[in-house]
Amino acid sequence: METKTFADLGLSPKVQAAITAAGYVTPTPIQAAAIPVAVTGRDILGIAQTGTGKTASFTLPMITRLETGRARARMPRSLILAPTRELAAQVAQSFEKYGINHKLSVALLIGGVSMDDQVKKLDRGVDVLIATPGRLLDHFGRGRVMLMGVEILVIDEADRMLDMGFIPDIEKICKLLPPRRQTLFFSATMPPEITRLVNQFLTNPERIEVAKPATTAKTITQNFVYCPNGEDWAKREVLRNMIRDGNVKNAIIFCNRKRDVAVLHKSLTKHGFNAGALHGDMDQSSRTDTLDKFRKGEIMLLAASDVAARGLDIPEVSHVFNFDLPWAADDYVHRIGRTGRAGHEGHSISLVSPDDLKFVKDIEKITGEAPVWVGEPPSEEDIAGAGAGKRRRGRGGRGQSHGGHERSGKPHNRGGEQRQREEKPRPDQRAERQAGPARKSEGQTAPARKEQPQPERSGRPAAQPRPQQSRQAPRNDQPAVDAWTDEPRAAKRVERPAEKRQPAPEQARKSAPPPPQKGGLGFAENMPAFMRKPSRPMKVPGRG
Repeated sequence: METKTFADLGLSPKVQAAITAAGYVTPTPIQAAAIPVAVTGRDILGIAQTGTGKTASFTLPMITRLETGRARARMPRSLILAPTRELAAQVAQSFEKYGINHKLSVALLIGGVSMDDQVKKLDRGVDVLIATPGRLLDHFGRGRVMLMGVEILVIDEADRMLDMGFIPDIEKICKLLPPRRQTLFFSATMPPEITRLVNQFLTNPERIEVAKPATTAKTITQNFVYCPNGEDWAKREVLRNMIRDGNVKNAIIFCNRKRDVAVLHKSLTKHGFNAGALHGDMDQSSRTDTLDKFRKGEIMLLAASDVAARGLDIPEVSHVFNFDLPWAADDYVHRIGRTGRAGHEGHSISLVSPDDLKFVKDIEKITGEAPVWVGEPPSEEDIAGAGAGKRRRGRGGRGQSHGGHERSGKPHNRGGEQRQREEKPRPDQRAERQAGPARKSEGQTAPARKEQPQPERSGRPAAQPRPQQSRQAPRNDQPAVDAWTDEPRAAKRVERPAEKRQPAPEQARKSAPPPPQKGGLGFAENMPAFMRKPSRPMKVPGRG
């Protein structure tokens, strides 16, 4: 921890030259602590907040260790797993920057791009394979990559892997790797599932923790703006005013839903702002192009979902706006970590509706800092009742139904929807309601419906079950006496309800002759006379 320069970290001369060419002089705390251990080949558990230089803390020692040796076809020498395509592509860019003096081959396996180009690289052999878990398992299942030659495994943003449901894939991949390997494991938080993964797949790791988990950088000024209206159109107006008056150089604006990202992007563009959008439903080329334009300054505002919340290194982002407060307090830490990076000053502004006040409490607990309100703060009554009612929006979007449609002017009452689901009839009750004249209104009580079945079945028009019967009628294995065959005989069915409900034995069903049909249930009885086969040859006058 006392190291002050990269020259003291044990890196090779070629790597040090690349670092100097990139303009870096002093390592960050996580780099100063992790690089000397990683160069020796020991496992590392790195815990640090976002924006602290975790990527370089494993790419630099990896390049040093991979200087010797040669890659074989379809057998990568090292593997880096990243939760998102953008983060994987960013790691690949780091290898291009720091490996400028080396001839290491790097392959990127992510979705949304051609698999043929990826296969060609794997066939030639790669020193560094950077992949998202799903695409890696896809290639492995097709026999295009073998993992028994991996010497170094890196799992980046492990807590994000957990949020995205990748932990089963990570376990499966780790079991495919050789047991004698070096594992570098990085995460911003350590929930129980991540701790279990560490205990299972790391061998006597060196724990390096340079900051309290889920803490925010001190270079970020955090503010909250209370929006008592709470509707999206009102929040968009507040957001536009803050962008105009807040000396915003560039900004990332986070929404909870992909659809809300698209709506916000359209609104910003309509009001004359230079804006782009980034969310998971976009194809990979569009996502990459949007990120490149934002990095170059061609786009001022980036409306984004949480796909851009973690790991992305976009230098000198002046502001981060939370148009929606995230449902998890950890995500708040990662979102605002897109600004205030590498010692630069950053600003975070979160729009808070009355429904969001309970999330402010969660953020206050995890960051240990009281919220700083800009403008009129919420009243004590608002704060006290923050968790009393259900969130109108839920995970379906403010002012929108769960199906994603616009509001019809009626309040979004999830409690009412729950009562409607509870009042849905059972299958037998639905059948009774569909029985033609006997259909009852939804307001009828349950005891009244229980008294209905027997009279209703007897008085039901014979045509009700016929579509089902007509498909069975042509069969010659119908029993002589069967409840369904006698269905048109309403009187018989009322007199013998027990016999009607008892199905005939299978032997009788196969041996008994077809019953006489009334009402034309069979095809033969409805056949015109000229189409019927004569029972004996027709006599022609004048012949034999």
